[in-house]
Amino acid sequence: MISIRPAVAADQALLEDMLFLAIWTAPGTPRPPRSLLAAPELRQYVAGWGHHPGDLGVVAESDAAQPLGAAWLRLLPPPGGYGFVAANTPELSIALVPAARRQGLGHQLLAALMAMAQPLYAAVSLSVAPDSPAVGFYRRAGFVDVEQRPDSLVMVRNCK
Repeated sequence: MISIRPAVAADQALLEDMLFLAIWTAPGTPRPPRSLLAAPELRQYVAGWGHHPGDLGVVAESDAAQPLGAAWLRLLPPPGGYGFVAANTPELSIALVPAARRQGLGHQLLAALMAMAQPLYAAVSLSVAPDSPAVGFYRRAGFVDVEQRPDSLVMVRNCK
C-alpha cells in the first residue's frame, strides 16, 4: 500500500535526498558527490522549503512510512533555476527511489501535485537532460519543449 500526502516543512531533508536522486547521470557515468547539493544553483530548490510562499509538494510513502518519492514546486526569483521561464512559474522537481520507478508512482505524484497547482499557477516548468528517459515521461504528462539549452531541455505544462 502506498500513500501520497502533502509535503510539509519538516520534509526538507527528504526533499534534499530526492533532489540528489533527481540528478540524472547517463548509464556508466559515476554519480556526482552528494556535496553538489551545497551549490547555490541546487540548494535553492530545497533551502527553507515549506517556508516560502508558493511551495507545494507531495510525498509518496510505503505502508511502513518509508519514503518512496516526492514531487514539489517552488517559485524561484530571477535568474531562477535550471528550468526558469518566469518569476510566476514554479519549477518542478520530482524523484523516486530506484525500487519505486517504472510502476506508475511518478504519474500519481505528478497528478496529485498538478491538482494542487492548478488553482494557483498558470503553468509549471522544469529542466531535464535531453537524453534522459524522463523526457518521455514529461511529454506523456503534458509538458512541451520550450527551450533547448546547451545541457538541458526546458519544458512547460499549462495548469489551466
